[in-house]
Amino acid sequence: MSDSASLPPVANQPSSQSNQHDQHEEKMLVSWQAASRPFKKRDREFYTTIAIIVFLLTLILFFAGQFLLIAVLISLAFVTYVLNSVPPEPVHNAVTTFGIRTGDQLFYWQELGRFWFGEQYKSQLLYIETARAFPAQLILIIDGVDQENLKKILLKYTVHEKPKATWLDNAANWMQEKFPLEKEEKPSQK
Repeated sequence: MSDSASLPPVANQPSSQSNQHDQHEEKMLVSWQAASRPFKKRDREFYTTIAIIVFLLTLILFFAGQFLLIAVLISLAFVTYVLNSVPPEPVHNAVTTFGIRTGDQLFYWQELGRFWFGEQYKSQLLYIETARAFPAQLILIIDGVDQENLKKILLKYTVHEKPKATWLDNAANWMQEKFPLEKEEKPSQK
């Protein structure tokens, strides 16, 4: 028998059993409550513009005999209407030692990639890439959360890097600039 097997553990060092228990315990690092998605209440002009575009495309597709595409187009218009008229429900978000919890889902650090911050509809957002097919990207609203503290915590587990815009991103931005679906809000002057 070796002498090390009979020696008691040193008082200042935790036993290996204690270390093992700590590794399997999830600890909350930061948590917050926010809407489940960015939301902006749309006006009648937005819905009218969408309806006109859908009608014209449906007319073209009807004469081309593309009835399946007409069904897809109408269903996309319906989803657009629902997402822009129904406010999102609040969800609890948390960054833990295991990963990121949003609602009832846990995304482990092993399946999360780079992260970056952005803004949409006057809300601060946290974007995180995932290894899953759906969702390929987590988008969390972080209004009221200390962004620097959150960044410091996330840097322990993943990389802060904003991806370069793809040609699809550039095309979408160009379309949005050239053909806006609603007028931009102008700040009121007093």
